[in-house]
Amino acid sequence: MIGPRTQSRRFRALLGLCIAAVGLCAAAPTFEVPPNWTQPTAPFHVVGPIWYVGSAGLASYLIKTRDGALLIDGTMAENVPGILRNLATLGVRPHQLRMLLVTHAHFDHVAGDAAIVAATGAKVIAGARDVPALESGVAPGEVDYAPIGFAPVHVARAMRDGDALRFGGLTLKAVATPGHTPGCTSWAMRLADHGKPLDVLFACSLTTGRNILVGNRRYPGIVDDYRHSFARVAALPADVVLPSHPEIADVMAHKSDGQWIQAGLLKRIVDKSARDFEIELARQQKAQ
Repeated sequence: MIGPRTQSRRFRALLGLCIAAVGLCAAAPTFEVPPNWTQPTAPFHVVGPIWYVGSAGLASYLIKTRDGALLIDGTMAENVPGILRNLATLGVRPHQLRMLLVTHAHFDHVAGDAAIVAATGAKVIAGARDVPALESGVAPGEVDYAPIGFAPVHVARAMRDGDALRFGGLTLKAVATPGHTPGCTSWAMRLADHGKPLDVLFACSLTTGRNILVGNRRYPGIVDDYRHSFARVAALPADVVLPSHPEIADVMAHKSDGQWIQAGLLKRIVDKSARDFEIELARQQKAQ
């Protein structure tokens, strides 16, 4: 049974979403979800303790440790049954999923979080500046399509830039990479794969993602944040890049060829994202 506090929180989240949408929904187009975002895939191994357990178009990464498992991104609610099946295939029972890490608070990456928490009891860990969005179900900032909400979820730990999450003998470092959302967080870790040390980066999105860049009332610092993050991410060490959208690093292609270590990949991703950003910013400025 849903308690009055939960009902009130959901009502406030819905009300907030409606208020944020005033003046936008009538003119803004609806968002069409690409079919591969909800296309189930079998789990496959990446490197070390890391497995891919998401859909064909939205990444969800499982990290297995001696003390239980961590999941990065719950993706969409439609994908939760498939993710849970993939965990079971890999021998991870629901109660063994201890933490759910968030890259950023957009519906395609967090709409399934509440269902995963309900099924597993996992604690949600997220960038501090995205906590209000996650706990209200209202995405941060403004976009050029009708806003899409999601089920609110409680955040057990808000991470700031440089904070370390230590669990099961592994350490993940929160790297604040705002722009795509205010609390967009990339997760960095070093692991040993067959005795070889590897720097792995679970990269938060650097794409414009149909964000409003000019006159974004709910996120006025969006342009400066993007530019800061491009410079920040370009300087990070990364032997293996695992983005929240798998096509950015050809994740699906590498599940068969195993070529996870790619020199210069992160810089190429950043360079393309920065170019695309400046083009989109100029377009929006011209349209004003």
